[in-house]
Amino acid sequence: MTAIRFAAMPTADARVLWNGGRDAYDNLPETMTSDGDGNPCRHCLQNIEEGDEFLVFAYRPFPELQPYAETGPIFLHKQPCRRYSAEEILPPVLTTSPDFIVRGYGENDRIVYGTGAVTDIANIPAYAETLLARSEIAYVHVRSARNNCFQCRIEKVRTPALAETGALT
Repeated sequence: MTAIRFAAMPTADARVLWNGGRDAYDNLPETMTSDGDGNPCRHCLQNIEEGDEFLVFAYRPFPELQPYAETGPIFLHKQPCRRYSAEEILPPVLTTSPDFIVRGYGENDRIVYGTGAVTDIANIPAYAETLLARSEIAYVHVRSARNNCFQCRIEKVRTPALAETGALT
């Protein structure tokens, strides 16, 4: 069995936007006010409370432009929030829908064909473990099954002893 961790949007990415930076399309984020339903922050992985302001912007969770570097709209608290840290358990944002798309990517940041599946919430950890046990899969994205928006990333957990040798658990 492969140990996994749920990873939120990196704080460095969020900080750029909180400090007035531009999104993946070189636009300034839009500010909206949450109605309390369906506005998940990709940094703390919590739903944004009713009345709280949030940023809407284009996000590309890949290091560089290439044909498989999906870009789409996501939300972020307008005021800085703490990054999700309970990495070993299903984040709260993944309880807002009955299912999500779970898809594997290789070290080259390309989709590994045949891995994408609409997955019930309860089955996300097990399916991610199955994918990450495959040598050609470096990480997994969880995306909205309705709109394909990026939710979070799932990675293999590296143990300190094995990380030195490059082996994974």
